[in-house]
Amino acid sequence: MTDKQPILILPEGASRMMGRSAQKINILAAKAVSEVVRSTLGPRGMDKMLVDNLGDVIITNDGVTILETMEIEHPAAKMIVEVAKTQEDEVGDGTTTATVLAGELLKRAEDLIDQGIHPTVIAHGYKLASDRAMKITDRISTKIGVEDKDLLIKISRTSMNGRGTEMGVNHLAKLSVDAIYKIKEKDTEGNHAVDVENIKLEKKAGGSLEESLLIDGIVLDKERVHEGMPKKVENAKIALLNVALEVKSPETDTQIQITDPSQLEAFLKNEEDVIKKMIASIKESGATVIFVQKGIDDLAQHMLARDGILAARRVKKSDIGILAKATGGKIVTNLRDLRSEDLGKAGRVEERSTSGDSLIFVEKCPDPKAVTVLIRGGTDHVTDEAERTIKDALKVLSVAIKDGALVAGGGAAEIEIGNGLAKYATHIGGREQLAIEAFSKAMEIIPRSLAENSGQNAIDLLVQLKAEHETGNVKAGLDVIDGKIKDMFAHGVIEPAKVKKQAIKSASEAAIMILKIDDVIAASKLSGGPAPGGMPPGMPGMGGMGM
Repeated sequence: MTDKQPILILPEGASRMMGRSAQKINILAAKAVSEVVRSTLGPRGMDKMLVDNLGDVIITNDGVTILETMEIEHPAAKMIVEVAKTQEDEVGDGTTTATVLAGELLKRAEDLIDQGIHPTVIAHGYKLASDRAMKITDRISTKIGVEDKDLLIKISRTSMNGRGTEMGVNHLAKLSVDAIYKIKEKDTEGNHAVDVENIKLEKKAGGSLEESLLIDGIVLDKERVHEGMPKKVENAKIALLNVALEVKSPETDTQIQITDPSQLEAFLKNEEDVIKKMIASIKESGATVIFVQKGIDDLAQHMLARDGILAARRVKKSDIGILAKATGGKIVTNLRDLRSEDLGKAGRVEERSTSGDSLIFVEKCPDPKAVTVLIRGGTDHVTDEAERTIKDALKVLSVAIKDGALVAGGGAAEIEIGNGLAKYATHIGGREQLAIEAFSKAMEIIPRSLAENSGQNAIDLLVQLKAEHETGNVKAGLDVIDGKIKDMFAHGVIEPAKVKKQAIKSASEAAIMILKIDDVIAASKLSGGPAPGGMPPGMPGMGGMGM
């Protein structure tokens, strides 16, 4: 009988890692991602400068922006990036918290695996701990009324702190709350609902953050199509047109043979008549301002200017939609259907020069269902970061209004959840108890990071913080400005409970999924062959994190 031949299951060039090696590499990659953003956590967190292949620069400490821009390749590391994206989509804030917590959970799990505890047992313990953490968060949360404006401003300010907008944080926090109040509505069940898509953010470099404005209407980065048009229209009646004010070109190649000059004249006159009918329809409706999603012919521009109608062309579809909500107008796709009742209303429409560029302000709308925050700042980098900050704050405010539950910030919630989990673990017993205790310890990474990022002694402050919570002060947290333990709720550092719950849920689910992977098979086509040592691309040392 001949020697047994090896059976090849995978194609040539594919790589495979199994068991402890696969777990170790995956955990290493996930922890590396977590460490990247950990230094950005909190009001005293540091910023990251991200430079892409084209040389474009982003300066931010927004967790999800950092991770998305880095173009991470490692499959396990990508799962941690998904944690940040999910957190951003669901609640708008807490992306760094979720990422850091996921990394710490995996770090603690690695220690347990080294002690011989099976990953499945750890995963089950983590699931129990996550479920218990949800109940603890509900227990320590405080209910909020939608009319408590001061509390909402504090929530907004907490979200914005440490985001590169310190110079104008109070002003921007108030603007965000004012914007939310303008567009909040009651749903069919009588609950307050906020659609942040109805708040348009328009940024223009120049001036300072404190010069940012809330407009009861919409600001468009457009200008009049003709110099002869009025720059300002009071008590404007606005037509929103999804139709071109020009003669359509044939969709197929067409030749027109003209044998007589009179035919050319008739042809041109016919085109002119078409344009005249369009303008007549607009004039008959009573419109004094028109916003067109498509083009406007030169002749149409001249005729509109002659009739004193202000017009802007090639307005984005999204802007046309939000203009309809702000002005109460209807979007018209056929000029023959345009009626006076389709027109929107605004107290004033005006073209203004801002930092050398023309913007059209549609403001003083009678009952705007959409508004604009015009963001100003010294440089494009400042306005870009302010836009990200306000966008997150608006999402957080909408969550706070909808959910109605708040917890104290500054690490207060994490310490209380950790303490609660430590007590819960003793009732579970078995090896799962060790996993729940590890989860409890992992919660401390948030106040620890806050202390380290502010230059404080993390160990001393953690001891003081835990002692304060043992006395029953569930709102005690770390004031990173002076390094003291304070009642964070009274100090104005407040976050929606849902932000904490989502961060814990996302982080634990990602950690559990990574822990349960014991086999990594990488196809050769992904990397042009296996990495050194048979490892898939980008495995050790974050080599796969390119920019």
